[in-house]
Amino acid sequence: MSTSIPLQPQRERQARRRASAKMGWYIHALVYVSVNLMLALLSGVRGNHWAVFPALGWGLGLAIHGLVVFFATDGAGLHERLVQRERERLAAHRDAW
Repeated sequence: MSTSIPLQPQRERQARRRASAKMGWYIHALVYVSVNLMLALLSGVRGNHWAVFPALGWGLGLAIHGLVVFFATDGAGLHERLVQRERERLAAHRDAW
């Protein structure tokens, strides 16, 4: 069990916003995999391979989304673990000043 580090309200909002952005990317990736798997199955049944085109286009969008979420920001459930990780990062940054 981890202890919660008290933060200023602004830093708490920032930690939650960053964790939400990361959770959004994980959901985006799950939907991408699910939909493109179905498209691949449909195109395979028909004997052609048209599903590669939406997978490539959407995959580019997913990659850009991931770059923004994980590299443009400092990087109970998954969401709460991400919030806690962001709290710790923000507290360490505050102590460095």
